Amino acid sequence: MPTAEVRPASAGQDAIEATAGRLRGHFWTLLGLLGRQLRPPRGPAAAAWHVELDDRVTGRVELSGALHVPERARALVLMVHGLGGSAESLYLHGAAAGAASRGIASLRLSLRGADRSGADFYHAGLVADLEAALASPALARFERLYALGYSLGGHLVLRLACQPHDARLRAVAAVCAPLDLRATGAAIDATAGGLYRLYLLRHMRRMYRPVAERHAWLARPAEVARVRTLRQWDSLTVAPRFGFADADDYYRQESVGPLLDRMRKPALLVLSRHDPMVPASTVAGPLAAKPVGLEVRWVARGGHLAFPRHLDLGYAGAPGLERQVMAWLAER
Repeated sequence: MPTAEVRPASAGQDAIEATAGRLRGHFWTLLGLLGRQLRPPRGPAAAAWHVELDDRVTGRVELSGALHVPERARALVLMVHGLGGSAESLYLHGAAAGAASRGIASLRLSLRGADRSGADFYHAGLVADLEAALASPALARFERLYALGYSLGGHLVLRLACQPHDARLRAVAAVCAPLDLRATGAAIDATAGGLYRLYLLRHMRRMYRPVAERHAWLARPAEVARVRTLRQWDSLTVAPRFGFADADDYYRQESVGPLLDRMRKPALLVLSRHDPMVPASTVAGPLAAKPVGLEVRWVARGGHLAFPRHLDLGYAGAPGLERQVMAWLAER
């Protein structure tokens, strides 16, 4: 009987499959955003939360958030939004509902300035905000702490797990987190990322304006309004405010990828193979070394912060991203 010949996929076939994957990623991302708007997740009722910290440049900075504490809860998850988000981001409401379903308290944190207070603005490596939140008096009662971050917030919680921290912190989880800030920014700045870039810049300008009105030495809002890329944003705002030489210096110093081998607590990273904002190619390098302590789950169907409703990551919990992540955290 003749043996069938197995032909390797042609370059054309590879290109078609790659294009199809990118389109699926865009579809899932936009579908997830639209779905959250049409059917907003219902998070548990929460109380307003505030804490202050000292910053060597701007002085006293107040952080805000929303705290939900189920009866007899002894564990709490600190939840951190992505770029352009806040404590009111709908995906954080979904995460808080997932925590409440297991009797776990939640603090949905607004990074500095995300509440449009004009206190200051944040960047992807500003772990001081997370440390101040965990050390706040309102969280002193909890025996176990966890951190869950989405996108930029995921980058922050991974950095938190790579340095000294509150001894109560047991584990962290990150969803669609960048690992290389330069590579991820370049991907979003590329033509294909135009829609996402415009969305992010619009929210970031709204956050920045009241800060600039308080501090005359910052770039003027009219100048910031002309920014068209994330790299320009980082060069004009983040670098001078936080003492980096330029955008590349910021990316080099703050990217969590080179620090993953220093992980001090268990960490979970959930990634989408077709994420249009954090492409798989931008995390391949840091993950190639298989950092000890980092558990990675790749999802074939999904986009940026958007996954199938009945997602199963293989953990002993109900299906769905939030419930699966909470099951993983609780196991730690």
